[in-house]
Amino acid sequence: MLVLMDTGPWVALIDRSEKQHQKCTEWLRNFRGHILSSEAVLTEVLYLLSFSNKARSAAIDFVLNEAITLVPQSLESLKKVKRLMERYKNVPMDYADATLVVIAEDFSTPHVVTFDKKGFEIYRLSSKTPFVILP
Repeated sequence: MLVLMDTGPWVALIDRSEKQHQKCTEWLRNFRGHILSSEAVLTEVLYLLSFSNKARSAAIDFVLNEAITLVPQSLESLKKVKRLMERYKNVPMDYADATLVVIAEDFSTPHVVTFDKKGFEIYRLSSKTPFVILP
């Protein structure tokens, strides 16, 4: 299985004080597959974990230890992000979410690990496929 990782669950995996920490760690322990994310999401994660150098280091270790693969952005994907943010401006769609939707389209996966049900219940892949929200 191929899934996308959003900011909230990534933070919850690291920050034990997060109310969803246990749920996210259990999900990750049982997950068999590959996790993709974007540098925009990582930037949000690092900002939210700025209270602790150890926590920020742990977030980066998820990438360095290949638990999460960051999909690099191209000029073409940035154009797609811009179009998506315009299409969903009434939601509104933020930059990190738009990068995840583009990755979902590029890798043909509707699975996203997120707490942002409001957005990801509305967003669609270009094929009109809805997202499957985990955990």
